[in-house]
Amino acid sequence: MNKTYDDSNWREEMKAYTSSKKDLEMLENGPKSLAQSWYMSTLYQKWKKIKGYKDPEPPDCSSSLKEWEESIKKYEDMPPEAFGPGSPLSNQAGDGRR
Repeated sequence: MNKTYDDSNWREEMKAYTSSKKDLEMLENGPKSLAQSWYMSTLYQKWKKIKGYKDPEPPDCSSSLKEWEESIKKYEDMPPEAFGPGSPLSNQAGDGRR
């Protein structure tokens, strides 16, 4: 992901925004377990929010069944031989019978 900000020193910067002993220890020593890594992630998200950094919106990769149906219409009138032997439109012997 392309970031428009420098987060290489975020742990040091975050120390100025917390007085929690747990947070300070985590920022200093890093996570020692999976649960602590999740907690560290929340600290990172808080730091980004404090600094006003936002991740870009993900691209819209949605589609619909209607779009898919339209895209396959070009294959409806093609003979089974066009798909080659062993295709789902021909029998396994490859003689074109359905």
